[in-house]
Amino acid sequence: MPQIIPIRDLKKTSELSALCRKVQEPVFITKNGYGDMVIMSMETYERTMFTNDVYRKLEQGERSIEAGNTMDAFDSVREVREKYGL
Repeated sequence: MPQIIPIRDLKKTSELSALCRKVQEPVFITKNGYGDMVIMSMETYERTMFTNDVYRKLEQGERSIEAGNTMDAFDSVREVREKYGL
């Protein structure tokens, strides 16, 4: 369940930092009852960026397949071996 806290709680930096590490997901900050900011731990941020990168690469691969930019695996390995002298 998402953590939602009011902006006045940003004064409690140590507690907020511990909360971000504990919940391991973004914490939503509200101002006057409306969403204003999102904060998260470095670990959560890095995991999120890694996951986004994987999805982006998978999407590129799917677009390549749809465009017909594919190669037989054996031909691909042979081409790499020739290129690098393996």
